[in-house]
Amino acid sequence: MSIHCALHHRTSYRYPKAVALGSQIVRLRPAPHNRTPILAYSLKIGPQPHFLNWQQDPQGNFLARIVFPEPVRHFDIEVDLVADLTSINPFDFFLDEEAKTVPFAYADWQAGELAPFRKMETAGPLLTELVAQCRPKPEEATIDYFVRVNQHLSSRIRYLIRMEPGVQRPEETLEKASGSCRDTAWLLVNLLRHLGFAARFVSGYLIQLKPDVKSLDGPSGTEEDFTDLHAWADVYLPGAGWVGMDPTSGLMAGEGHIPLAATPDPPSAAPVTGSVMEKVETGFEFEMAVTRIRETARVTKPYGDEQWEAIDRLGEAVEERLVAGDVRLTMGGEPTFISIDDQAGDEWNTAALGPMKRGLGDTLLRKLKRRFGPGALLHHGQGKWYPGEQLPRWAFGCHWRRDGVPVWEDEQLIAAEEIDYGHTCREGKEFIKRLADRLEVNRDHIHTGYEDTWYYLWRERRLPANVDPFDSKLDDEIERSRLARVFEKRLDSEVGHALPLTKNSYTGGWVSGHWFFRPERMYLIPGDSPMGFRLPLDSLPWADDDFGWATLPDDPTRPRPPLPPGRLRTGWVDPARSFAVSGDPIEQPRFQIPMGDRASTGKPRGPSNSWPDPDSASADYAGLVRSALCVEPRDGKLHVFMPPLQRLEDYLELVAAVEDTAAELGTPVMLEGYLPPRDPRMNHISVTPDPGVIEVNVHPAESWGELKGITRGLYEEARLSRLGTERFRVDGTATGTGGGNHVVVGGSTPLDSPFLRRPDLLRSLVAYWHNHPSLSYLFSGAFVGPTSQAPRVDEARGEAVHELEIAFRQLPEYDAMQAGAPWLIDRVMRNLLVDLTGNTHRAEFCIDKLYAPGSSSGRL
Repeated sequence: MSIHCALHHRTSYRYPKAVALGSQIVRLRPAPHNRTPILAYSLKIGPQPHFLNWQQDPQGNFLARIVFPEPVRHFDIEVDLVADLTSINPFDFFLDEEAKTVPFAYADWQAGELAPFRKMETAGPLLTELVAQCRPKPEEATIDYFVRVNQHLSSRIRYLIRMEPGVQRPEETLEKASGSCRDTAWLLVNLLRHLGFAARFVSGYLIQLKPDVKSLDGPSGTEEDFTDLHAWADVYLPGAGWVGMDPTSGLMAGEGHIPLAATPDPPSAAPVTGSVMEKVETGFEFEMAVTRIRETARVTKPYGDEQWEAIDRLGEAVEERLVAGDVRLTMGGEPTFISIDDQAGDEWNTAALGPMKRGLGDTLLRKLKRRFGPGALLHHGQGKWYPGEQLPRWAFGCHWRRDGVPVWEDEQLIAAEEIDYGHTCREGKEFIKRLADRLEVNRDHIHTGYEDTWYYLWRERRLPANVDPFDSKLDDEIERSRLARVFEKRLDSEVGHALPLTKNSYTGGWVSGHWFFRPERMYLIPGDSPMGFRLPLDSLPWADDDFGWATLPDDPTRPRPPLPPGRLRTGWVDPARSFAVSGDPIEQPRFQIPMGDRASTGKPRGPSNSWPDPDSASADYAGLVRSALCVEPRDGKLHVFMPPLQRLEDYLELVAAVEDTAAELGTPVMLEGYLPPRDPRMNHISVTPDPGVIEVNVHPAESWGELKGITRGLYEEARLSRLGTERFRVDGTATGTGGGNHVVVGGSTPLDSPFLRRPDLLRSLVAYWHNHPSLSYLFSGAFVGPTSQAPRVDEARGEAVHELEIAFRQLPEYDAMQAGAPWLIDRVMRNLLVDLTGNTHRAEFCIDKLYAPGSSSGRL
């Protein structure tokens, strides 16, 4: 991954008449100690005739000695070279044992040879003060010390372009607090010498290329490719040799620093020295340019401009054919990211959770919201719970309406992950009361949740007699922290508040009701999950047929009308819930069932108008509401647990009520609990943790242009969140994140999915991939084979290919949706497109989201 650059440098001196020149010394050839590979070099001198002799000075630098036998009217120097700017690690060395910390002493034989580079100018008061400031700390690491000194000088001396010849004295540079690169370099040389280190002055070329991506931490460098003559300093470190330090930028010398001459003093490192035999006015012309002549693919720019234009044209051509063929294909993805700051941490290699991952995931989620879904709802919920993991993973979601109407209007009312607002149960109780009034349900139905006193007392009694519950000495770290957290509070302290709540499918109003528990209080199930997942629903009165308020997943194939043009507020009447008396529903007059559970009575309107007596043995509890909205303060902020709801319209109405209540009280909240029902009228992005990575499930794109915008936007926002897409092996080679990075294809609705409309499409793809193994390895990561993340069909079991051929014959040639058997493709292929453990999610072709009949969530 290198860039070949052509550097052109021309210097010209013009005289009003022909003059005799003395010998001219040109130091414009890369020095022997240069580390940047020079692929070609040429030096042209004009005019003719002249004599040119290549020589080396006492320090080994190359110099050209030029003699003009006749008077000349001009003197031209033209340098052209080609440099291979492959990355150079400035710290690629091993220090001698005695030089690993500062201060250190040179060996006797080194001290003699380095004597010219330790010669010091008399220090003035400012330089003396600077020397005192830069004294090394006791046992300070050598590399850390010189980086610190270099950056200190860079921040103290302001860079300016100074056209006057010569070099400022160190005292003058400190007094002005400004200077050219040669002034700062000479100051650093003197500073290092007064500190006891051997240092030399270096002049050379500096090549700076425009970065592919701008820096997140500091200056991004030049806006255009740039080259110029430059100066810096070298310090001699035993074991490492001469190490370059550039005090102008505060960086160590790298591949862009091409030394031309390194000497004890600046005059002997000047690019051009010589004399004119008579005094005349001299004109001066100067030109420098750098041009990229060859670029190889790299992680920050894998494709050149021409390559990307060809890819773009191909994408447009493919889209035209898809549209012409009525394929209705959508494409999403599940890219993965890792931290750019801590690639060695467990959470970025093997662990699913860690101290940094949640905060970075939240930062990325909010950036994606601002880019793709302004007015979106942010959901900070609980994710999957995998075997072997003690706690469920977190899962963040960003949900917005495809018609652009805001779901959540005021972003300031979404609580920040890192802020402690100081919210307690007092604020939580007031919030849920106001929300109950807004939903027109009885606030007397609100229940306070407590930790299970009896359980924790029993747990305490099981501890050894000489152990404090606050320091329980349990082997299980999670259980230790759980017990300590509970006992730090009072056992009778409030956890949060719950409001039994659901939507009346007959009236469209919100329904609440009383909950009856055997104890006097509502004791939560012990655990670490949010309060809404720990409600003691099993303790509610038993009912013979408790289907009254059951929340069933909506049919994903059901046609849906457009959402209302504005936000859904409490009291909104869904036209679908207006029933005709008889005849044509359009021509006949309509009536509307009265809505809501009025706060004055606390009784729902609809199928049940009265609550049974809880003490009655014959009481019928079939109509008891068994879902609840909860408000729980955690980490100083209010978390609102959303109950399960069947219809998207109901969920959006409840979200609007929550935001209006938050606005009324000026209280930011964080939503958790159940997600909005799956609905094609909504888009969503999810951010979840996976072992070693953060995974982002992006919303599907329906066109090539939309796919480009989503992909570019996601990776730009991930980088601004300090998340990257590559890691590096020990040898420095770049590799991927190690995550799955699925490409997700399907349709915008199940009825539009090309794989359900034409099941033979999947058969064709699998067969073509099987017959062309190079495609598998093109998309594979660092590992291939049956234990990799995407094993081929024929890599797990030998007989799998024969079974796949039998399965192919069972797939219909017709539209599976119209035939009434959309699940057929899943049933035929599910046990074949798997890895060696039978996991469909880790197969090369993953169909777990195609049409699994056991769930309504995956419909592609």
